[in-house]
Parts: sequence; C-alpha cells; structure tokens
Amino acid sequence: MRIVVQKFGGTSVATSEARDAVVQRVLEARAAGLTPVVVVSAMGRAGQPYATDTLIDLARSVYHDTAPRELDLLISCGEIISAVLVANTFKKSGVDKTIVLTGGQAGIITDRQFGQARVLRVEPEHLNRHLERGDLVIVAGFQGITHDGDITTLGRGGSDTTAAALGVALRAEAVEIFTDVDGVMTADPRIVPEARTLRVASYEEVLQMANEGARVVHPRAVELAQRASLPLKVRHTFSDNPGTLITHTYEADVSGPQWRNGNIVTGVALKPGVTQLAVFPNDSADRPGLDLQIFRPLADAGISVDLINVFPDRKAFVVLDNEGLRAKSILEQHGFRVEMKPGCAKVSIVGSGIRDVPGVMVKVVEALGDAGVEILQTADSHVTISCLVRREEMEKAVRALHAKFNLAAGKA
Repeated sequence: MRIVVQKFGGTSVATSEARDAVVQRVLEARAAGLTPVVVVSAMGRAGQPYATDTLIDLARSVYHDTAPRELDLLISCGEIISAVLVANTFKKSGVDKTIVLTGGQAGIITDRQFGQARVLRVEPEHLNRHLERGDLVIVAGFQGITHDGDITTLGRGGSDTTAAALGVALRAEAVEIFTDVDGVMTADPRIVPEARTLRVASYEEVLQMANEGARVVHPRAVELAQRASLPLKVRHTFSDNPGTLITHTYEADVSGPQWRNGNIVTGVALKPGVTQLAVFPNDSADRPGLDLQIFRPLADAGISVDLINVFPDRKAFVVLDNEGLRAKSILEQHGFRVEMKPGCAKVSIVGSGIRDVPGVMVKVVEALGDAGVEILQTADSHVTISCLVRREEMEKAVRALHAKFNLAAGKA
C-alpha cells in the first residue's frame, strides 16, 4: 500500500468550493495509485464561525480564564466539524466509504501540556484497519489524546504536526501540505512582490526559516519528517503549481543548477515583535556564575530568549515584546541594570550554502547599510545570519537582503 498523507489548511476547507477542490486533490492521488490519508484544519480564520480563534473568543465571552484542559476540549471541535463536512463532501461526490477519526482515534498519543502538547507516539492500528478495508480516512488535525483519555491540542499550526506524525507512523511515501500559497517562498511576498517559490529546499533550511518567522510549515512537522527522511511537499490547493519539495540537502543537491544557480542563500525570514534587553551586572556580581544568574530566573518564569550575545561587561538578547517589561522587572529584582529597546524585529538570511563561505556577512552589512538600516545586534549559525533592526525598518531590510543575494524570480 503506497500511502500519502494530505493535509489541508483552514482556507482549503472554509467553503464548499474549496472543499470540492480538496476532493479533486485526493482523487488525483488515488488515480496515481496512492492511498491518501486526509488531515484537515479548522475552517477559516479568526471571525469565521468555526475557526479556532472564534471558539476561543466564545469561551472568553463567558469567562476570561478558561482552564487549559477545557479550552483544548473546546477548540478541538473546530477540526472535527471540518472533518465531518469534508467527509460529507466526498460522499456527495460519490466516495461513500469514508471514515472520520479524531486525533485520539487515529492513535496520536501526547503529553499533558494542554495547548502545546507534544506527540509521544502514534498507535496507527485502528487507522490501518480502515485503510485495509478500503476506507478513505479523514483525520481531525491539531489534536491528540493523553494516556488517561484527555483531549489535547498541538499548538498553532499543529495540523502540520499531525500530518507528519501520521506520515512517519504509516511509513508514507510523502506528506503533502496543501495551503493558500504556492510553496515555500524566498521571502514574504507581501513585503517582496518579486519573491519566488522554491522548487526544492532542505529540511534544515525550511526548519530554520520556520523558526525565524516564516509560517508555511510548522517546525515540529519538519523535525519529524527529517528524522524519518520523509519527503514533505508544500502545494497550493487551488493551483497546479508543483510547489516545494522539502528533503535532505544531499538529495536536494541532485537538482543542481535549477535549484541553486550558485546562490548560497535560500531565503529571507522575518520575526517582528521583539524587544532587545541589555543587561549590566553590578560591581558585586559573581562573575563566574553571571550567565546563570541572568538566564535562570528568566527560564524559571517561562520567558524564552533569543539572539544572545555575551560580552564581558554586558549580555544582550531579545524576548517577545509582550514579555519585555516582565523580563526587565525580574532581572532588576536580581540586582541587574537593564536597558530595554522595544519595537524591534529579527531579520535572517537562511541557506545551507552559507557554511564556510567567506564574505557573506560583508554582503549583509553592505545591503543594510546601503538601505539605511541600522544593525542593532547580530548572531549566526551554520545556516543563518540574523540581524536585529528597528521594526519600522524591517521591511526595508528584508527587501534589501533579498535583492543583495539575487533571490528574485529568474535570478537564483
């Protein structure tokens, strides 16, 4: 049995016309000799009747602080509603043997971290029995179940994780993520109109782009697929564009010049809404244990830090804007002087070709300098170079870097 997991996002199931397109994509897979397993998100976006944010607002309209367990129970309904309507659309189209499964019924077992649950394992025996009977299985994404039967949700974009986890457990040939864009792009096309769709990219690159702000595929889904060498494809539900294949670097390199054309950078990612904190120790601080004194209280408070630079006289890093004041207060309570710069953005170039290539940072500095963008802080890894800039200059920074590394259509 050649299984393919096909995941359809909220805009792909929001209307009857969109659901008709879902049917066509699934029937195309069947015609190609594949056995599809369909995963669906909740219908539409905030404000539409069954969207996740709409359900959250409904709960808050009665009481402002719904318990996490009960909130997960509520918002899991969005995907279940979507799955039943998609099943009915198949039946209307003549596909009678359909079965809808919740995440738990599909065998997705998670921990008890409500709202951000982690998949512990997948027990696909029940799902497999339906496939062996010839049923078209439609799974409600974004959710799982604990050992003791509580429904959990997997966090924003969790239906991608559902699809990847099922793909690994079922030994699928591929996972296809259908959405309302043509694939993974070199930059946000709302900022860079000439951004192009990548035909192929490595797991590592897409994972970094997702972590640095790109929102096409959830990072957990990429991680799961990478560990199992499971190909991911990102495609447009309403277009025949082949989309983006996400695979290993050494496999992506087989595509050769058509993929890279010698370009060392794959894309530019943007993460707005961060605050820079510069932390200065007092004269009596315990220097050998200084880093622990700074970062331990923040970790204990559940505050994530990013873009960390360590200097003898200070430590600089960023937190989310909504955590800035709390982080500053915590550090001041521990005797540190803190300077805060809110309203910043992190702009990153991503590419496996960056490794061991001299002069990349020079081009970054030149591009931002020529655009009049001040660099407030930098950090790098094997596949990224990130710069902190002022929020009002972030779009100018993205366009400048995209142009500097020749990422526009027809140039890379």
